[in-house]
Amino acid sequence: MGLSRTLEPELLDLLPPDDPRALASRRDLQRINLIMRQQTIMAGLLQALPPPRRFADLGSGDGRFLLGVARRLAPYWPKVTVQIVDRQDIVSPETRAGFAALGWECVTVTGDVLQVLPYLDADVIAVNLFLHHLRQTDLSHLLSLVATRARGFVACEPRRSAAALLASHLVFALACNAVTRHDAVASVRAGFVGRELSQLWPDAGWRLREGPALPFTHVFSAQRRAV
Repeated sequence: MGLSRTLEPELLDLLPPDDPRALASRRDLQRINLIMRQQTIMAGLLQALPPPRRFADLGSGDGRFLLGVARRLAPYWPKVTVQIVDRQDIVSPETRAGFAALGWECVTVTGDVLQVLPYLDADVIAVNLFLHHLRQTDLSHLLSLVATRARGFVACEPRRSAAALLASHLVFALACNAVTRHDAVASVRAGFVGRELSQLWPDAGWRLREGPALPFTHVFSAQRRAV
C-alpha cells in the first residue's frame, strides 16, 4: 500500500524572508534542486510547449531557480516577459539582471497565488515544489484557474514514495539546517503519485502528461489542444 498524502506546515513558509534560518534554507534548496536536477526536468517539460510571450512561475521565491531554467530555455524562447509570483518580493537586482541578460523582462507579482491567478495574463504557467503545499480543495481551485488563464502548464513536485521519504531523512548529509531537514520530510509526505493531478484537471480539451522523473520528482504537464 502506498503512502497516504498528508500535509503539515513547512517551516520556511512561516519564517520572515530575512531570517537567517530562512536564508540558509533557501541556499539548501538550491543544492537540493541541483541534485534532483529540477531545472533540467522543468526546462525539458517547458521546451515541449510552444514558445510563450508571457510566462508565469507561481510560488517562485527569490527567482533564482527560474533563472536557471530560463538560461536553458532562452535559445528557444526569445523575448519572454516572465512573471515571478510569490507572497513576498525577494527577487534580487542580480537575479533581475540575469533575466535581462537573456533578453527576458522580469516582473514580480506579490500576493497570495490563489488571489492573484484570476488577474494573471500568461500563455504558460509553471510551478516548482509548490502544489504540494495546497490542500485538496485549494489544489483543485488552482488547477481550475490555471486552465482558464493559460494554454500550457507544467509542475515539478515531490514524489510521494518510500524511496523519496528515505532520501528526505538523509538531507542532513548535505549539511542542511533544521528548517530544511523538517521541510524535506514534510514535502515528500505531501507529494504526488500516479495520476493524482490529472484527476483534478478540470477540462477534457487538454493533452495531459503525468508521472515520475528521475528518482524523486513527480511531473505534470497540460497543453491545450488546438481547435
